[in-house]
Amino acid sequence: MGTAIVITSGKGGTGKTACTAAIGSFLARSGSRTLCVDMDAALRNLDMALGLAERVSFDYGDILSGRVSPEEAVTAHPSLENLYFLSAPTELPDETEAEGFSALIGTLRDAYDFVLLDSPAGIGRGFRMAARGADMAIVVATGDLASLRDGQRTVQELKALGVEQIRLLVNRVRPRAYRKINRNLDDVIDTVGARLIGIISEDESVAEAGNLETPLIAYGARRAWGQFENVAARLRGEKVRLARF
Repeated sequence: MGTAIVITSGKGGTGKTACTAAIGSFLARSGSRTLCVDMDAALRNLDMALGLAERVSFDYGDILSGRVSPEEAVTAHPSLENLYFLSAPTELPDETEAEGFSALIGTLRDAYDFVLLDSPAGIGRGFRMAARGADMAIVVATGDLASLRDGQRTVQELKALGVEQIRLLVNRVRPRAYRKINRNLDDVIDTVGARLIGIISEDESVAEAGNLETPLIAYGARRAWGQFENVAARLRGEKVRLARF
């Protein structure tokens, strides 16, 4: 049975979707069958980050309504082996269908090593639906005070929903900016209240890849490329030393 991981942020603009696509790509590259699920019914972007915007025909709403099977709804990546994608519907499922989402995640766990749930920002119904089906959560935060406070609230909500394994991914790190506001990595960890799983440097290549609708693993990056690879390795259970900050 695979592992379902909700990737969330509380605050928008932290780079959560780019992180989901990058981590999923590196997990697939390692040989793990990986399914990335876009949970943001209102603002779907994960398909673009994976380079699959023109290839998607169905979404998880079609599965919940019984129109198609999971196998029919999932899109296999044409060039990245072991990487798969499931889109969000244009609107959140109604309450009856949403109740079946946890059961759907259970079915998907049987078919994939990792199921990454790209949660919408905030702690609304889409977030709760994703979290209830997850074994683990990764909270993506930047060093901004608003991001840290929202990350802290998100951790509290995840615990209330029964998610026990919660990790922190600090994204878009610029050490000079941290020094200017007299903040360090320990401050970020203490404020959010979750165990660290990785540090991702500010890297223009991440945004460039997204604008070109090209997976980061295929586009290449400067520092962030190897850092995302390390996060994926830690999720697989490998012992990889955290980078110095």
